Amino acid sequence: MKYLCLAAMGEVDGAVAAAISERLERQFALPVRRMDLPAVDFAYDSARRQYGSVPVLTALVSQCPDDALKLVALTERDLFIPALTFVYGQAQLGGRVAVVSLARLRQEFYGLPSNPAVFLERALKEALHETGHTFGLVHCAERECAMSLATNIRQIDSKRAAFCASCAGHLRRRAKE
Repeated sequence: MKYLCLAAMGEVDGAVAAAISERLERQFALPVRRMDLPAVDFAYDSARRQYGSVPVLTALVSQCPDDALKLVALTERDLFIPALTFVYGQAQLGGRVAVVSLARLRQEFYGLPSNPAVFLERALKEALHETGHTFGLVHCAERECAMSLATNIRQIDSKRAAFCASCAGHLRRRAKE
């Protein structure tokens, strides 16, 4: 039986991983297995003081269990790709692996008081978004859809932690393949 694998990389809080695991299981109607992986220190770029998401994805490909349909990893590290200042996550479109950075999803990153409920909602949205990419979903024009492009935190906050009817339909069709 195939399953989704959710990996906590480094110091990711177990309760956060558990909440995301539960949501992914419900949303994708697949069992989710959890695993722990080392932090992404190997991807550190001292000039940017961030972690490259491309090397992280490359490492995840080799660490993806053979019987896993997809591997979604969570990290507390701030990620980037060379063309952008930062990314909330990255995935192989139609591939097997994705990574979500929790760093910029926290209120504290913006100098605000901690708000665990807001943080968890943001993390769920981004986990759905990146996992959606692994199932072949592209960015959606519907702003409230979890698959809409978010380049700032306000755009994440305006999304729902759910797919629009069109994206959900695409996922159902993919599940039958």
